[in-house]
Amino acid sequence: MRIAMLFPGQGSHAVGMGADLAAAFPTAAAVFQHADAVLDFPLARLCFEGPIETLTETRYAQPALLTHSVAALRVLADHGIRPAIVAGHSVGEYAALVAAEVVDFETALRLVRRRGEVMFVSGRTTPGAMAAVIGLPLAAVEEVCRAAGTLGVCDVANRNADDQVVISGALAAVDDAMRRAEAAGARLVKRLNVSGAFHSELMREPGAELERELATAEFRDACIPVVTNVTGSIETHGPELCALLGRQIHSPVRWVESMHTLLAHGAGLVLEVGPGNVLKGLLRRIDRAAACETAGDRAGLEAAVAKIATASA
Repeated sequence: MRIAMLFPGQGSHAVGMGADLAAAFPTAAAVFQHADAVLDFPLARLCFEGPIETLTETRYAQPALLTHSVAALRVLADHGIRPAIVAGHSVGEYAALVAAEVVDFETALRLVRRRGEVMFVSGRTTPGAMAAVIGLPLAAVEEVCRAAGTLGVCDVANRNADDQVVISGALAAVDDAMRRAEAAGARLVKRLNVSGAFHSELMREPGAELERELATAEFRDACIPVVTNVTGSIETHGPELCALLGRQIHSPVRWVESMHTLLAHGAGLVLEVGPGNVLKGLLRRIDRAAACETAGDRAGLEAAVAKIATASA
């Protein structure tokens, strides 16, 4: 069976993430121990015990998401399960690059640590906001952003599904766009619990800082196809994957296009590898026929292993 793997981004974190994996599988525990050794804070304890207020901070949430995803990835590999194609949502793209052997875990952890820091600082120095708009087509959301743009930056940040779009930008502009979206008939408009205007033009300066860090890392050619956020298409060339990461934090996440590309590659099963089930839900909105399972906790991972074993028998 050809397996596609998806790696979640910010918003999928929760206190307790990875704890049952680390308790059940020495391989997963070793990944968390490695992260603790590389970072100068106790990431494993923060993931397992919280508090949620600290874990939610971008500078901690992003390394936590990467570590949990790689821990689950390593356990799947122990069971002989490896992806034929990968994609990650926003910071999840770094875990996808680890899966594709473009960078090693320690390098990805260092890069994600820096990514989280520059994005956290940007949120303090240049306050911004993000909001989900559900029930309006992309063209209508783009028009809302254009109208609100007279008050500041207001961009489409994530096209998560045909009827679910995230906007991002300056506080006043996003607030105005939220009101306009509600007036235009959106089913739901909700402010997101994030510390900045990610994937908008307000992230261009942090993107430049991140590019300097990216330039210090070795990016190898991918051993399997990687579907990138910036283009929604497949890329395997190491230097280009590096360049796309530099653009990623101020560019929209083209998740709908990414999922169409991934499904066209012929995967028989899609696994969401990491905490939560956000990407599984989005995939079902994009293509209800797609077979997708979560593999972020012990129960989900063992169920996925059993399903793959049965299908391969």
